[in-house]
Amino acid sequence: MLDHDAICRLIPHSGDMCLLDSVKAWNDKSITCLTYAHLKKDNPVRNDKGLPMSSLIEFGAQAMAVHGCLLLEKNGGKMEEGYLAALRDVKFSDGYLSDISEELVIHAERLYADAGNMIYEMKVEANDRVLASGRATVVSRFSE
Repeated sequence: MLDHDAICRLIPHSGDMCLLDSVKAWNDKSITCLTYAHLKKDNPVRNDKGLPMSSLIEFGAQAMAVHGCLLLEKNGGKMEEGYLAALRDVKFSDGYLSDISEELVIHAERLYADAGNMIYEMKVEANDRVLASGRATVVSRFSE
């Protein structure tokens, strides 16, 4: 539906920092994104041991940002800034993300939205195995 270049035009992350390869599907409530960015040796969130599972927060946050931008664009608005304000009930699988060879599937579902403030439930899977899940609060500034 949307490729990496189209995603980079929507969110402030571009080039290697845009961790999403494509948007598989989206609607007013949720988005599903796909990526193999976790396998790149030059991934910007990778450390000398590999890519920690905690980096999945960034993958999920980018999916939420894309969703918010798509919704605003659909309704004639434009996202100006967004901030990840809080995380809740976050759980990670053991191991390193860089050891997972399968494509990552990132799901984000908007639970609440009001005046630029949003709460999302996110989940990242590989081969039907949940690698990370939790809720995130995003505070954003937008223009209409």
